[in-house]
Amino acid sequence: MSRTDDGTRTPDGAGGDGDGRGGGTGPVTTRTVPTPVGDARITWHPARAARAVLAVSHGAGGGIEARDLVALAAALPPRGVTVALVEQPWRVAGKKVAPAPKTLDAGWTAVWPALCAPGLPVVAGGRSAGARVACRTGAELGAHAVLALAFPLHPPGKPEKSRAGELTGTGLPTLVVQGDRDPFGRPGEFPEGTALVAVPGADHGFAVPRTGAVTQAEALAQLTGAVGDWLEKILG
Repeated sequence: MSRTDDGTRTPDGAGGDGDGRGGGTGPVTTRTVPTPVGDARITWHPARAARAVLAVSHGAGGGIEARDLVALAAALPPRGVTVALVEQPWRVAGKKVAPAPKTLDAGWTAVWPALCAPGLPVVAGGRSAGARVACRTGAELGAHAVLALAFPLHPPGKPEKSRAGELTGTGLPTLVVQGDRDPFGRPGEFPEGTALVAVPGADHGFAVPRTGAVTQAEALAQLTGAVGDWLEKILG
């Protein structure tokens, strides 16, 4: 791990030419962004010839080290999409419990101008609770589309407490990527017409059994490939 001139983090070997449409990747940098609910943090994984920014945040039980977010940050810049991993203020502050949805929305909204700074279309995304934030705020913030990873359609074992309204009410092109063993909502439970990619054998964290039909690497490759193809389609 090395550092850029402005003191931000850069992994060794970053900035190679890559082999995708985006013309390679640039150095990974981290920026702290003040918000009314505390400091947030953006870790940028840039494409050298970016066509868009995919801004994704974490869930209520973890951070940007989640396997799906890490996989997207590695796979998409070579395809011409800069990935911005957003850490909510509660996570930056070292707290273990996420605040109320209204506070999460406030933190995300305050970070949005920094995500738009490159002057590119921004796709709002997140995993689990972060996906709900993206769905609730995407249209108001002017997002190009919404990516919902492991959308928590309902609490485990309580399908009657559906959050489908957040998903169907985005008013934007929306893609759901869901593990077919996710207790927060299996693919077949989503409303008819939902654009959804099911990851075989995956749970809420997109982990798959060691003896399953696909390996962990294959599951993540399916996830990143589907998201990349969808982004190319909606970006034109």
